[in-house]
Amino acid sequence: MKQMETDYLEAVKAFSVEHNEPAWMTDLRQAALSKVDELALPKIEQMDYHRWPLFDVNFEVTEASGTVPAFDAMGDNPVIVQNDNTTVFEQLSVDLAEKGVIFTDLFSALTEYPELVKEYYMTKAVKATDDKLTAFNAAFMNSGLFLYVPKNVVIEEPLEAIFYNNGLNPAHYVKHILIVAEENSEFSYLERFQTIGEDSVKASANIVVEIIAKAGAKIKYSAVDRLGKNMTTYMNRRGYVMRDAVIDWALGVMNDGNVIADFDSDLVGDGAHADLKVVAISSGRQTQVIESRVTNQVSHTIGHILQHGVILDQATLTFNGIGHIMKNAKGSDAQQESRVLMLSDKAKGDANPILLIDENEVTAGHAASVGRVNPDEMYYLMSRGLRKEVAERLVIRGFLGPVITAIPVRNVQNEFVEVVEGKLKV
Repeated sequence: MKQMETDYLEAVKAFSVEHNEPAWMTDLRQAALSKVDELALPKIEQMDYHRWPLFDVNFEVTEASGTVPAFDAMGDNPVIVQNDNTTVFEQLSVDLAEKGVIFTDLFSALTEYPELVKEYYMTKAVKATDDKLTAFNAAFMNSGLFLYVPKNVVIEEPLEAIFYNNGLNPAHYVKHILIVAEENSEFSYLERFQTIGEDSVKASANIVVEIIAKAGAKIKYSAVDRLGKNMTTYMNRRGYVMRDAVIDWALGVMNDGNVIADFDSDLVGDGAHADLKVVAISSGRQTQVIESRVTNQVSHTIGHILQHGVILDQATLTFNGIGHIMKNAKGSDAQQESRVLMLSDKAKGDANPILLIDENEVTAGHAASVGRVNPDEMYYLMSRGLRKEVAERLVIRGFLGPVITAIPVRNVQNEFVEVVEGKLKV
């Protein structure tokens, strides 16, 4: 047996039994555990992170710290709230439940809909054997969410998922979100990760989100990530986009700790479309690397990437944008833009555009820049009486605006703005 398997096999089995998981999930965990040691880390361009503490396992759970807000007055939209691996609030209207919508924690879904989860869990968007980090997620997943929207169902209200992390909890934070959109369904989903309470214990997070968008489905996926400075995080969000389906991603990476973020969209059906917008702020001494990839696998698919970032203090932020048009993907389009604003002489930033074109009769393009706040914009605002600090704040807010305005809940937009201004210290 390999070292990881030797050390944790019995604990993984016990965890699976404790949560009444179906046999197939127990088998998947054990098979993934046996592969963790031998699989390679995913290759992230311009980043060597093999020494990062991403494989710390701790089954000890500390009582939650900090104040978890009350959720009985959040409105009528569907909501799930988890504090570490415990679901503390769950809301879904009778009308949506009668239409067949499932919106619940992953362990409940494994008990109530085991065969439905089995059909999609790590079978399309993500595989347990993709690499060392996905195998780790499969083996040690200790919380998660399952969203299923049936064929032709349109949900008007945004679905919200709020995931709190206790800053005093040393237990591994391994979460898996599975979203399935059946044919011609349509909805908006908002996801928030946030560390609460005293942030003083070093821990690691491995978070995998997989979205299966079937033919004609339309998904608006927004996220605001605010994990603490002592959390070293691997974040993997992947979309599997079928014929004429659309995923619009709007991602705000606002963590305080070191982060590897891997955002992928696989366009596997003719006419599939992925539009990925990412904004990030790095501050202090943190390192964040964000790799966004769209793969056009078949004809007439569209993949667009927009990445904007701000770096302060002695922090590091790297954007990798990868557009890959594969053979037989005629008529496809791959566009990307990555721009980084440097607000400190000690900051380090990079924007790496990568286009891989294996077919003729396609369109593709990229733009990348790393630099200071545009002096012309500053001059224009200051000439109208604004102080330098206020002018700079307005320029930066506009720079990050494409993601802020895409968030479907107004109070979360305001929260995002507050986080941005807090990080900018203005």
